Amino acid sequence: RNIAKFTNATITGVTLNEYQVIRGNELNDAAGLKGRATSVQSDFMKLSAFADNSFDGVYAIEATCHAPQREGVYSQIYRVLKPGQVFACYEWCLTPKYDANNELHRTIKKKIEEGDGLPDMATQQECVDALTSVGFELIEARDMALDNTYGADPWWLPLYPSNNPFTFRFQLSPLGMAFTRSVLYFCELIRLVPGGTTKVQTMLQQGGWGCAQGGYTGTFT
Repeated sequence: RNIAKFTNATITGVTLNEYQVIRGNELNDAAGLKGRATSVQSDFMKLSAFADNSFDGVYAIEATCHAPQREGVYSQIYRVLKPGQVFACYEWCLTPKYDANNELHRTIKKKIEEGDGLPDMATQQECVDALTSVGFELIEARDMALDNTYGADPWWLPLYPSNNPFTFRFQLSPLGMAFTRSVLYFCELIRLVPGGTTKVQTMLQQGGWGCAQGGYTGTFT
């Protein structure tokens, strides 16, 4: 919706989840973007709903990292993209600092995958190789986490635990996470929140820990 408003382009969003399609289109209509921003239910590994050479541009923001095989989703994007046009992608990757023989690095990777519903995470080079193997010409690829932040906080800091109870990051500390789980469990008992909320929160917490540690160690971006 924001991109449709900013660029005045017609945007088609793809998701496998039917609820997200229904809810997304409700929000599109409410924002006055009916016909300009549309959610479509489709598997991005086989975009059968779309003809060859039918899009003027394609972007993916933290989405294709969920593909079981990068070549599969990239090849479909290449197929539906008009010749000479651009695909811009924001990926989740393991960096060259990742060491598969390092137990901490393996734990970080596992927590991110389990907490964020990812298949086996790819390295930066594997993503680049997958793009070029399906026909894309690589214009630019870089780890933006290494860009000059001009004094700003690193991307992972909001996810990093703090023992200061007056900060947002306190909820990410061991004590804060235990407190959050206890509150949610009580809310489940009195049916203030749906059953399973505590389990979902626990899953998300381990994903957050993995992302924070991955950023701190420089093994994930």
